[in-house]
Amino acid sequence: MKILVVEDDAALRDVLVRALGEAGHVVDAAADGVAGEALASDDAFDAIVLDIMLPGRDGVTVVRSLRSLGVATPVLLLTARTSEEDTVSGLDAGADDYLRKPFGLGELQARIRSLTRRERAVRAPILTLGPLRFDPVSRRAMRGERDLGLTQRETMFLEYFLRNAGRIVSRRMIEGALWPGEVEIASNVIDVYVRRLRNKLHAPGEPAMLKTVRGFGYRLEEA
Repeated sequence: MKILVVEDDAALRDVLVRALGEAGHVVDAAADGVAGEALASDDAFDAIVLDIMLPGRDGVTVVRSLRSLGVATPVLLLTARTSEEDTVSGLDAGADDYLRKPFGLGELQARIRSLTRRERAVRAPILTLGPLRFDPVSRRAMRGERDLGLTQRETMFLEYFLRNAGRIVSRRMIEGALWPGEVEIASNVIDVYVRRLRNKLHAPGEPAMLKTVRGFGYRLEEA
């Protein structure tokens, strides 16, 4: 499995990375919430081990932001806090499980195995529109028999368009859905991602599905 560890305690982070690596997993790591969220948003992981108390952005905020972006990766929260309210806040934000510090490495790995088994067992419905198919769990997008080979951010755009198929979505709507809580993004960022997605979605000779509605925004519709 590919696992992301987000922990600001350097000693604990190193222990977790080493232990998970020795167990045969591929492990990436981040030391703060901002970097952790960026990694989780732009790459595909099988599980995320996330400390609640992080510099930059706390774990609960990170989970909430990832879920709003459509990132469904199972999240195991690590917490040194003892109040039930803190734990409930994390689970309500979208975390799948939690583990109180201090903990044993055996228990950590058992929790991760449990989360990933659960994720494989409960699959979200495939989103379809004409020849277009998107699996929210594997994050794989196909047009007919062609794999679109989307990046993580392009995948988020496609999922948002599919969940709003047939509707006109404005730049402001897209910004609010895919960049929650951020005050401002560069004016052309959305246009750039839409152009990249369109180039992968429409091979030569294929009818266009993602269309620009001038003065309003974009609409994904059946060819």
